[in-house]
Amino acid sequence: MEHHRGSHRQLIDTSPATAPPARGHVDAIIVPTVRTPGCLSHAMRLAGRLRCPLVSLHSRWWSRADLAADLMPEGTPYLAIDLGEQRLLNLPDLRTTALLRSTRFERTTDIGAKRNLGLLLATLLGWERVVFLDDDVEVDAPGDLVRAAALLDRYDAVGLRLGGFPDNSVVCHAHRLTGGHQESFVGGGALAVETFRNPSFFPGVYNEDWFYLLEERSLRSLAVTGTARQHPYDPFDRPARARDQELGDVLAEGVYWLLDDHGGADWTAAADPAYWRRFLLRRSSFLLDVLRRAGRLPAGVRSRAMEASVRAALGRLRTIEAELCVRYVEAWQQDRRGWVEHLKRHSRLAWNVPDALTRLTRPGAPALTWRSSL
Repeated sequence: MEHHRGSHRQLIDTSPATAPPARGHVDAIIVPTVRTPGCLSHAMRLAGRLRCPLVSLHSRWWSRADLAADLMPEGTPYLAIDLGEQRLLNLPDLRTTALLRSTRFERTTDIGAKRNLGLLLATLLGWERVVFLDDDVEVDAPGDLVRAAALLDRYDAVGLRLGGFPDNSVVCHAHRLTGGHQESFVGGGALAVETFRNPSFFPGVYNEDWFYLLEERSLRSLAVTGTARQHPYDPFDRPARARDQELGDVLAEGVYWLLDDHGGADWTAAADPAYWRRFLLRRSSFLLDVLRRAGRLPAGVRSRAMEASVRAALGRLRTIEAELCVRYVEAWQQDRRGWVEHLKRHSRLAWNVPDALTRLTRPGAPALTWRSSL
């Protein structure tokens, strides 16, 4: 029985027709970051070349808006924002987040909240075409972003092909390194999106970008063009990474398995617990197979860290129930409808950047700290 699909390429238009370059204006580059401000240097240069604002969204103690502002090259338009506590942001209370709160599956990273805040900011200011770029991803040719933005005439989202270090989950890295076929899918690391047509959101779970690319029962229109490079890192540096990714990997791979089977047009079976019971068995077989292959590697190649990571994922998998998967999918569908209504209430409300920033926090919450040249 097939237990893993290493590619979802058939769901993407990989050879889109050339779009008129006049429509290739990028309204802003949005970078969610927790790293030191020096990691924004590439995005700073890219924004300067494209003459578009760079929006950097900061959190954690070593990533601060004022430090990023001090590094901005002269003439680069920018807006650097310190986010503070997620609960104070003007974002909907997501059912998907509440479902996992105070459980072993709760995800503490704020990447989804940062990207959602970027979408809200774009909605307030009327930015229709923005690019999400991770602070460890580089785009060598700025024209690739121009072409991606131009293609948003016909697609809801356009990704760049990620070269350099593969963009995979820990388990999928292990699968590839032990001889399995594994490609990368379009992700939020380098993604141009149309913000007003068919809006979507990023939930607080691993593979949040895969969920952003979904409609309620199908896949949003999606293309890929150009290239970007992911910086290398050690995916096996701590088993907890694989463990924490497992629920998001299961949910996303389970939904996209159905999309593969139906040409991207239908994933309604994800509402059926019987489907998830079958998929969880497939996933278990997949992880056990990766673990066996890792154990057969030659002594000089074999990685104890890789095996520990796969074992951690397998341990977490055994706690995931089909009913949880169904409840998550149902909560996501409700969240998506709520997100659309939230954006409708804020569409083009702001007169300027300071006005927009007052609307990024909830009533009565402290104002965000920020620096800007806009």
